[in-house]
Amino acid sequence: MTEPTNDIALGKRELLRHAVATLAYRGAKAIRNAPPELADFRIGDATRSPLQILAHLGDLLEWGVSLAEGNQKWNVATPGTWDAESTRFFSALTRLDEYLATDRPLGCKPEKLLQGPVADGLTHVGQVMMLRRLASAPVRSENYAIAEIVPGRVTAEQAAPRFEFD
Repeated sequence: MTEPTNDIALGKRELLRHAVATLAYRGAKAIRNAPPELADFRIGDATRSPLQILAHLGDLLEWGVSLAEGNQKWNVATPGTWDAESTRFFSALTRLDEYLATDRPLGCKPEKLLQGPVADGLTHVGQVMMLRRLASAPVRSENYAIAEIVPGRVTAEQAAPRFEFD
C-alpha cells in the first residue's frame, strides 16, 4: 500500500504539470501569429517590450528547471529574435514538464515551483496579451475553463480553442 504522503506528493506533482501545460497553452496563444512589429512595441521608456518579456519567460522557466533539479541558478539571457525566444520558451517548458513526469526527487517543494516560475510566467504571458491589444494585434478572449489543456502538451502545438469571444 502506498503511503498517503506519497499520494499527496504525486497529486501535487500532477497538478504542477497541469499548471505548466496551462502556461504552455496560454503562452502559445500569446505568441502565435504575432506581427513582426510587436516584438519591439513599447508603451514607455521604463517598460519591457514583448520580446524582452518573452526572453524573461525563457529565463524564468530555465530557472524553474534548475530548481526542480536541485541546482538553482539564474541567468539573464540577451533577447534573440521572436522565433528564437519562442523556441527557448517551449524548450524550457518541455524540460520542466519532462522532469516533473519522472520519479526523480524535486530539488524544492512543488509549491515553490508554482509560486515562483510558473505563476510569474502566467503573469508575463498576460502582459504579452495586454501589449498585443495595445499594439492593435489583439488575441481573442477565451473561456479557459473549457480549454483542452493536457499535462505533457507543452509545445507550441496546442488544441484549437473551444470557445473564444470578443
